[in-house]
Amino acid sequence: MRVAVVDIGTNSTRLLIADVNPDGSIAELQRRSLVTRLGEGVDATGVLSAAAIDRVLAALDDYAVAIEHYGADARSAVLTSAVRDAANGQAFVALVEQRYGLQARAIPGTEEAQLTYLGATSDGGTGTTEPTLVIDVGGGSTELIVGAGAAVEFSVSLQAGVVRQSERHLHGDPPSVPELEALGAEVASLIEDGVPPAIRRAAARAIAVGGTATSCAAIDQALDPYDPARVHGYRLPLSTLKLLLARLASMDLAERRKLRGLHPDRAPTVVAGVAILIRVLEAFELDAFEASEHDILRGVALHSAGVA
Repeated sequence: MRVAVVDIGTNSTRLLIADVNPDGSIAELQRRSLVTRLGEGVDATGVLSAAAIDRVLAALDDYAVAIEHYGADARSAVLTSAVRDAANGQAFVALVEQRYGLQARAIPGTEEAQLTYLGATSDGGTGTTEPTLVIDVGGGSTELIVGAGAAVEFSVSLQAGVVRQSERHLHGDPPSVPELEALGAEVASLIEDGVPPAIRRAAARAIAVGGTATSCAAIDQALDPYDPARVHGYRLPLSTLKLLLARLASMDLAERRKLRGLHPDRAPTVVAGVAILIRVLEAFELDAFEASEHDILRGVALHSAGVA
């Protein structure tokens, strides 16, 4: 079954067109990602701005051409944190559905977490009974999911994303130590309140998805151009992440935009993203994560094809 999936997130708008086989294997035909910053200002204003909406629509206009070229039996769009939080979020969902003929939904954080876990563990991760933490650092929220095999045992969506935390805390260029400490303290508090201690102690390993995690893997390998095959499965120790945060936080925005392995559009928010990842690993007492290219896009594709 051929499926087209669009993920309209707080920081980026992404597309996957793929053939999903009855056994759950997936052949990707097209995969794209654009940083569109839909959630810019939502934390302060409570609404999606006209400029942010226009950026997303421009991306969707481009994606619509690809979807028509490949065709699809199922065409879905999932909208996440920024749209959930915005007063005009549902109006935007209706616009996306009407304009592009997509089955569009603003999904709750719990469903986002479930679909992310499904995608992240779809290439063999479900074959192990080892308790696994899946981390999805997004623009407006961070999803934490603990499961073993195909079963999700716990999930939570925290109001801690790279756009939200950058706007709240990181005002200097480069950011100051007190700003980074305030960001880290808020994230640590959210994890402590949102995840029971027994769950934090249960996870034996971590898989991280999303732009922050894959950017960390690309920066650590100095990839230019970006190579998904070298990013997927790449292991990043907590000690390396801490060194990376210190390096990124010592740079101003212009310097980060030139950093080998980092897409320039992610430079404004990558510091917050790495800080969030560090706090999550520390809270779960884990010493590393494995970066994954398989995330909610893959989860929605499997769900749309009815094989998961």
